[in-house]
Amino acid sequence: MKAPIAGFFTNSGLSSPFLCIDGGQLFQSKGVIMSVSPLLADAWSTRFGVPPFDQINEADYVPAFEAAMATHNAEIAAIAGNSALPTFDNVIEALERAGSQLERVASVFFNLAGSNSNDALQAIQREISPKMAGHYTAIYANQALYARVKAVELPALDPGDPLSVEQHRVLERYLKAFERAGAHLDDQSRQRLAEIAQKLASLGTQFGQNILGDEKEYALFLDGSDDFAGLPDFLLDAAAEAAGARGKEGSHAITLSRSLIEPFLIYSTRRDLRETAYKAWIARGENPARDNRPIIAETCRLRDEKAKLLGFENFAAFKLDDSMAGNAAAVDKLLNDVWQPASRQARRERARLQALAQDLGDNIEIAAWDWRHYAEKLRVKEFALDDTEIKPYLSLDNMIAAAFDVAGRLFGLKFKEIRGLALYHDDVRAFEVTGQDGGHVGLFLGDYFARDGKRSGAWMSGFRRQEKLRDDVRPIIVNVMNFAKGNPTLLSFDDARTLFHEFGHALHGLLSDVTYPSIAGTAVSRDFVELPSQLFEHWLLAPEILAKHALHITTGEPISADLIAKIKAASTFNQGFAAVEFIGSAMADLDLHTQPVSDEFDAASAENQTRAKLDMPSEVSLRHRLPHFAHVFSGDGYASGYYSYLWSEVMDADAFSAFEETGDLFDQETAQKLHDFIYSAGNRQDAGDAYRAFRGSMPSVEPLLEKRGFLPKAA
Repeated sequence: MKAPIAGFFTNSGLSSPFLCIDGGQLFQSKGVIMSVSPLLADAWSTRFGVPPFDQINEADYVPAFEAAMATHNAEIAAIAGNSALPTFDNVIEALERAGSQLERVASVFFNLAGSNSNDALQAIQREISPKMAGHYTAIYANQALYARVKAVELPALDPGDPLSVEQHRVLERYLKAFERAGAHLDDQSRQRLAEIAQKLASLGTQFGQNILGDEKEYALFLDGSDDFAGLPDFLLDAAAEAAGARGKEGSHAITLSRSLIEPFLIYSTRRDLRETAYKAWIARGENPARDNRPIIAETCRLRDEKAKLLGFENFAAFKLDDSMAGNAAAVDKLLNDVWQPASRQARRERARLQALAQDLGDNIEIAAWDWRHYAEKLRVKEFALDDTEIKPYLSLDNMIAAAFDVAGRLFGLKFKEIRGLALYHDDVRAFEVTGQDGGHVGLFLGDYFARDGKRSGAWMSGFRRQEKLRDDVRPIIVNVMNFAKGNPTLLSFDDARTLFHEFGHALHGLLSDVTYPSIAGTAVSRDFVELPSQLFEHWLLAPEILAKHALHITTGEPISADLIAKIKAASTFNQGFAAVEFIGSAMADLDLHTQPVSDEFDAASAENQTRAKLDMPSEVSLRHRLPHFAHVFSGDGYASGYYSYLWSEVMDADAFSAFEETGDLFDQETAQKLHDFIYSAGNRQDAGDAYRAFRGSMPSVEPLLEKRGFLPKAA
């Protein structure tokens, strides 16, 4: 049984934990022996071992889950009931081997439930999620199994024990997992934890599906040239594509996909339409037909109860006990250390936007739906930099090639597009990844375009993870994004940065080089997992990368040094706003999970209390308002952990300096250390130890403040 694994979603936050098992090919449902399911095959005979998507029917999932869980239970029973003396091999390695069939079924289903869903898959998800939660809770509550895991610990404490460093780490993580699941508690407490786990799984599933429903339902159709006022051609093309996808050929639609709504808020000169679109965007998850606010209240109460059963003061204390931060006080200090200079900067930015509006003759008070619009005007005025000038140089294909080029220069990887694979959607592209020696490293899938049935945001996940226990198993990793499809597809600079961010996560999965699957790839602490992704973003602005790949879509000319200089000069522009909206969300997350949850709990009141505590500018919304805060409520992966992006930014600012200090952004000695201690190491060692092994010491917050432009400039 491998420890739970999950995909990581930078803007959507939904993670679907699942485990694994090997088993037979036949399954039984309601007493009837069924035919062989492609989901249950011992191995997929497809090229690269990709799931046989073209052979899988929706009706396959529920019986496949049931059969795979039964097989997994049989394997767990055999491990727990083994009469032999407990050893690392017959307990821990046996658990690592168990569950591969269930992992295969779950990897296919939960990935598609997020990226290519429909009503049938959503119904299955509502049925299966609590069953899966109950399944794993029962395993971690198994007293005979826990006793055998504990028994392995004793010989491992002997100075002469034969376990390797990696084996010690795996044993340590299993003990931690059992204890955090309540294996040491009495029967009644364990039973209640099982009930809570199943209910939370149901609530998280419904939370995510409510958001998806709101996003799928809403569209602002633009009628007539007045509605187009201020909109650039690339946005009109994307809006036409979105309308066509909704059966409205010849029309234009602004959906709640970030790749459409944000540029609309930037460019539209129709203030009334900006207000309409903005209010719909921030209202996701609180519409009467799909109201997430009661789900938030119940989720918080159950999480608090779970934490107290496990001996913690609150849920934040429980979650942060197994993190780099360690406790809520450390997180609160980090957020406040950045909040003070960020909020001062945001207020200065707000005053400048108001002044600009007045100068332009717009007799308004800047509101939340105005900020992006006037910020863009101010950016153009101050830096002579317009996104419409940048986008022609940032075609999707060229930015994919740029990310591949950086991976090649740093780690010696090569990417070859593979055509003809039967994948889960026609938009998905596949690339074989090979190393310097030509050996197979893994398969990378890119799913780049927004569509109905796909959650908004961007994330990385996997259909198979790396291991060496049974064989040299190479991973299948997927990046999922929501760019507006165009002909060609042009990206904003923020879009390109998102692509690099998710590809940094992908490399963390692809380069994994450990024996045991439970510690492979991204299976690290939540406040460490964003380091590889956020660090990789820095290479987007490497001069040699831009010169080679930022080519004008019409002329083929490389982006000019002058335009690159403008982009860099503007890198700290509007960063007060960006930091304030992020920290507002991170603090709301922390507040929810450190404070008592009363029967009168109200999500809007909780949100307002955080805003009031921070004295947050009214013109800035939380980056994720609570009713659509999927990072925190579609699962608990980022619950009490949304701050981790900021902590990772502290680390990535310092880590990139390691390359800058050499004078070569692709210095091979530094890249090798980055590979060995960060990208390939999985959870082989404590995250703090891993960072110190790479950099020598832990970073301070000052490099982040300097990067964001929050420190006074030297005279």
